[in-house]
Amino acid sequence: MSEPDLSFLDPARRMPAHAADTAGPPVVRTAPPAAREGSPADSLVAELRAYQAELESQNKVLRYSQTVAESAYERFETLFASVPLALMVVDEHDLVVQANSMAHRSFQPTERDRPLSALMPFVRAQDARRVREAFALARDLGRSEAKEVVFSINADTRITGDLHIAHIEAPQSNGPPLPQFLCAVIDQGPLLAERQALQHSAATLQQRNEQLHASERRLEAVINSALDAIICVDQHRRITVFNPTAAALFQCSASDALGSTLDRFLPDAAQALAFAQLTTQAMLGEMTALTASGKELAVEVSVSFERHAEGETTTVFARDLTGRKKAEAHRNELEAQLRESQKMQAVGTMAGGIAHDFNNILGAILGNVALAQADCAPGSPVLVSLGEIDKAGRRARDLVRQILTFSRNEPPQRSAVSLAEVVHDTERLLRVTLPPAIELHMQLQAGLPPVLADATQVEQALLNLCTNAVHAIGTERGSIHVEAATVQPDQRLSERLGLAPVDYVALSVRDSGPGMDAATLERIFEPFFTTKPVGQGTGLGLAVVHGVMRTHEGGVDVHSAPGQGSRFTLYFPVAAASAAAEPPVPMPAATATAPAAAPDTPEPPGCEPPPRKPHVMYVDDDEALVFLVQRLLRRRGYEVSGFTDPHEAKAALNAAPDCYDLLVTDYNMPGFCGVDLVREARLIRPDLPVALASGYVTAEIEQAALAEGAQALIHKPNDVEELCATVQRLVGGDDAAR
Repeated sequence: MSEPDLSFLDPARRMPAHAADTAGPPVVRTAPPAAREGSPADSLVAELRAYQAELESQNKVLRYSQTVAESAYERFETLFASVPLALMVVDEHDLVVQANSMAHRSFQPTERDRPLSALMPFVRAQDARRVREAFALARDLGRSEAKEVVFSINADTRITGDLHIAHIEAPQSNGPPLPQFLCAVIDQGPLLAERQALQHSAATLQQRNEQLHASERRLEAVINSALDAIICVDQHRRITVFNPTAAALFQCSASDALGSTLDRFLPDAAQALAFAQLTTQAMLGEMTALTASGKELAVEVSVSFERHAEGETTTVFARDLTGRKKAEAHRNELEAQLRESQKMQAVGTMAGGIAHDFNNILGAILGNVALAQADCAPGSPVLVSLGEIDKAGRRARDLVRQILTFSRNEPPQRSAVSLAEVVHDTERLLRVTLPPAIELHMQLQAGLPPVLADATQVEQALLNLCTNAVHAIGTERGSIHVEAATVQPDQRLSERLGLAPVDYVALSVRDSGPGMDAATLERIFEPFFTTKPVGQGTGLGLAVVHGVMRTHEGGVDVHSAPGQGSRFTLYFPVAAASAAAEPPVPMPAATATAPAAAPDTPEPPGCEPPPRKPHVMYVDDDEALVFLVQRLLRRRGYEVSGFTDPHEAKAALNAAPDCYDLLVTDYNMPGFCGVDLVREARLIRPDLPVALASGYVTAEIEQAALAEGAQALIHKPNDVEELCATVQRLVGGDDAAR
């Protein structure tokens, strides 16, 4: 407030009379000095008037000052009452002398609350000491403050505010002024709430930052440990991320790759990145990638596009397809082997199915040729033709035997065989028939362990391989190398050939011939497939080798290329110690055992004495073969009863069991098995000699026949002399032969 103008109280600055109405309070004019020099009464009157005027002037000043003071007090009261702060005047005894409405609303919100008569009862016990110290400091320094003081209004309401204290003095009419304190409470609740919110936001932001950093670390770990190559490029196609898998795949360090263009490693992917404007991700499929050294790789590529404020980021995922392609090639190879195996099995089944009828036909041909030769006069030109027929029939018989060897599915009776002895036996046979221009070299590892095999079939397989090598070399000069060593095939070879995880003896035959192309290699084990001219080969040699190795639980591996010769490797499993100690078990053959002595049995009534000639019952479903055997044996002095129906043969034997000296039956007949007929015959007459004939005698057939009492196994087709000799041994009595 500006100070009042009191200049009119100065007599030296009094204004003229004509300006008294406008310039301020009226001024009492005094008489000039000449006039005061008059009578004393006049002088006293003049002084009284002057004094009166002076008093009136002072009264006016006092009234004006009082008016100004009252105006200032009103303004203070108005300000004190309307300021939006809790203001209180507290005396030195903590008595609230005056409080504005804001203080009353804050400290006594309801009538039930404690009245605002003293300040300290509202202060929380923990803050009372600080508040007292603040009052003492304000008494000494004039002002002080206490931050964040908690005022307990009631059980549910609290005020947290800053207490500002100013020391004032209240004047008294008599005595010294009273010390008082003007207290202002600034509510910090909103500020504290905002501060707590900021602190919470800061804590949340810090937590988010930590989560973001953790996510970045996890993303970095995922990228670094990913099995796919991950490459990130910016909008200028510059590499910004190059993970370790990419470094290993492209054979380039990350430091060298960063900053390079994507075309350096994926030249075809740059064109496909135009999809970024159309989609957020795309599968580009198989592409050709380049390593740092320029080597081509087959990879599968997919891309992901991301747009942000700084531009675009493209992430390229490249997966190496080398392993997959190798696996696919291996799977295709296994599928081809499976198809080949199934095809070979189907051909073998077909061969086994026709073997029976084919053997019967060959038996009839060879038997009738022998009869015709016996009927011809010596020197007859017909004998030449019959000899050629017999030669062709025998070749056909050998061919059928090879087919049966190829088609044999049952495991043979194998024993511990010295492969070195088998190879040396075959060597002696080969050196006799080997052309002079071809050299034979043998290289066998010393101390070869015995193999679990059949010596005859091993010799046949080796002989077929060497014969095939001789035919491959032809008339040129060349060499054949036969090698044998103990090996343990690796996993890839075992899976490809289907070998068990055991030790093997590898028998290989390598020639210096012209070799074979891939198309020929795919068909070499097919029966009747041959590259030889017509009439020079049957195409069964390698098929027989394949069949032998399959029945021996081994495998055959072939390596050949045009101009580099061929190499066939046979893998025979090594015999266990127990198998090597056992004696060899003979394979099924045309064996005969001496018949048991027939006890003297009384002749049944009504039966004529047996004829002098031995009586043979021959049972076969092939009528031509029955007719042939009847003619053949009758010429040798036997009486023969032939049957094409096994049921009729059983009935005839049951009707006159003592009339027959020998029973010869075929194994495979429609609706009936020869072993069953042997069993029935032994039940009818236990001492009757019985023989079983078959074109396909396996170990199972031999065991079943011998278990039922058969005393001989006859292979069909056989020679006439062999058949007659077997019949003679079983019937007994050399005088029966003619």
